[in-house]
Amino acid sequence: MAIARDIQVGAQPRERLQSKRTASLLRLIPVYIAVVFGAIIFAIPFYWMIRTAVMPTWQIYVFPPDWIPAEIKLDNFLIPFKIFPFGTWFLNTIFVSTAATLGATASSACVGFSFARLRFPFRDTLFVIVLATMMLPQQVRLVPTYLLFSKLGWVNTWLPLIVPQCLAPAFFVFMLRQFFMSIPVEIDEAAFIDGCSPLTLFWRIHLPLSIPALGVVAIFEFRGMWGDFMNPLIYIRKVKLFTLALGLKLFQGNMTVRMQGLMAASLMSILPLIIMFFIAQRSFIQGIVISGVKG
Repeated sequence: MAIARDIQVGAQPRERLQSKRTASLLRLIPVYIAVVFGAIIFAIPFYWMIRTAVMPTWQIYVFPPDWIPAEIKLDNFLIPFKIFPFGTWFLNTIFVSTAATLGATASSACVGFSFARLRFPFRDTLFVIVLATMMLPQQVRLVPTYLLFSKLGWVNTWLPLIVPQCLAPAFFVFMLRQFFMSIPVEIDEAAFIDGCSPLTLFWRIHLPLSIPALGVVAIFEFRGMWGDFMNPLIYIRKVKLFTLALGLKLFQGNMTVRMQGLMAASLMSILPLIIMFFIAQRSFIQGIVISGVKG
């Protein structure tokens, strides 16, 4: 009897735990349904672009529209290369985005480390000024920036697109400073005791530890530069210097371009970003979490 009583008493906590798990799962069902529904809603435009890119011409303007192509026309992906120098625009975008990403990542790491670890006069005041620049909209800086680059002779070159990004953008400085502040100070003290200089401390200790945060900066910067339309529109005039964002607008304005060609060009232009995100999503999420650990 005593053994049976013990078994019955031990089974009660397990039943309570099982009921709590069931209740928590039931509460999550509406959340999962909402997430799936939202994912479907946001995926419809992307599917529509793919569907239009591979559809034959006669089926695109059918009403009511067909959701499934009658046949797959992969020849549509050759249209952008036949009408415009799409390959050149693609290479231009890769070069501008890569150069700006390398410059922004390196400069932001140096400035962020300086604000987080070095001691110098008016450090906090200068950091506040850096953050204050984030409050200025691009439209406010548009005219004086253009006049400056015009005086320098940089108009109709890629320099206005690359050089400003190599001067430590304020948002990236803030994010990397937050990350460097989360590293224990005892590491710096031990390094200084061993004879490390601030430059050696940054290069050999802090920089390797900050790879996740640097990955986030690189992803943000590359994505922003890849899809940037305003700056190339202002500073680039030669068609051979166009980036993809500016080239797609030229596609859209050309009445001889068929809709499937425009959708094929749009799909090819965003495909590198999709591949990059799926490859680096773990580093991206890890860097976002680590960067906000300490304020």
